[in-house]
Amino acid sequence: MSQQSFINAKQGIDANSNGHSNSFQSTKRFYDDANFPMGFKRCGDFTSKEADLLEQHGQAMKNLADGSQLPCNVDEDQFIRVLQGMLPATTPMELLWSKYCRLAKGKPFYAVVGTIHAPASSKVEIEFDDVEEEVSDTDEPE
Repeated sequence: MSQQSFINAKQGIDANSNGHSNSFQSTKRFYDDANFPMGFKRCGDFTSKEADLLEQHGQAMKNLADGSQLPCNVDEDQFIRVLQGMLPATTPMELLWSKYCRLAKGKPFYAVVGTIHAPASSKVEIEFDDVEEEVSDTDEPE
C-alpha cells in the first residue's frame, strides 16, 4: 500500500470516531484472542472498517466500560450513559461496541432434543449394584 492509502484510511477512521479527533484515544491496540482468536478482520462478523475501529479504539472503550478510565469529553460521557442503559446507542462507536459485546458473549448453542450435553470437565461415574450369583453344587453331575 502506498503512503496515500494509509493517510486515506486514517482519515476515514477519524471521521467515524464521533467527529472528535481526541475521542476514544488509546496507546494500545485492542485484541480479544479469547473470543476472536483469528482477529476481528478474519472472524467474519465485523466489516474491515469496524475491525480497524475496534483495534484502534477498543482498548479505550473497554477501559471506559469497566471504569478504569474516566470520560474526557462529551462523546465518551455519552458512551458511558449508553452502557448504563440511560440512552440508546446512536453513534458508530456506540453501535460498534454494542455489537462487539453481543458477539463476545457467544452464539447460542442449539442441540437436538433429548441429547445430554455435560460439561467436559465433569466426570460421570456410574455405580452398579453388586449382584452376587449363587452357584449351587447341584449343577454338577454325580
